[in-house]
Amino acid sequence: MSKIPRDVRASIRHFAFTLANGTVDIPLLGDIDYRPGLVTVGSELEMVFTIFTNVLEVDQEGKVTNYDQAEHRAAEWIRGYCDPSYEEQPPFAEWETELA
Repeated sequence: MSKIPRDVRASIRHFAFTLANGTVDIPLLGDIDYRPGLVTVGSELEMVFTIFTNVLEVDQEGKVTNYDQAEHRAAEWIRGYCDPSYEEQPPFAEWETELA
């Protein structure tokens, strides 16, 4: 049985850290305090991690190749959750929001 590559674990840990301290994709989210709404029910937080991990890509050596894109797509979902008038570009594809 193999483990998730170290670089992938580091990316998930870093994303969790920035999510918890309110600094995910600052250019997109700015001063929106998304944290209270995401943890109230839990399914919102589940969707944030679903999008992040579905978009995250890894090369053959186990190195993450698109951390910024995965973070940005998750941030777009957060922005839409906090601001219903926000429209992500492009709209989310089904595979991005598919629960594992």
